[in-house]
Amino acid sequence: MPQDIPAQEQTRKWFRSHLLGREVELQDLYELPLEELDLLMAETAEIRSDPENRVRSHGRWCTAGYVLELARIIDARRLNE
Repeated sequence: MPQDIPAQEQTRKWFRSHLLGREVELQDLYELPLEELDLLMAETAEIRSDPENRVRSHGRWCTAGYVLELARIIDARRLNE
């Protein structure tokens, strides 16, 4: 695992993406191709924008928020490289 991934993002925290058709762990976000990162951001943004998702599955709603924010940070870094 690359050394530039923070320790808190090396813990097993995953998001089941329907658009990608698989589970994605936090540390996987650093290596996703841009197209997949875009799909993941769209999917997690949709989950976070629907208040009923928070009521139905609070854990998924929280995880989607964390994945979305980390994906945005990674995407911004790539644009600045």
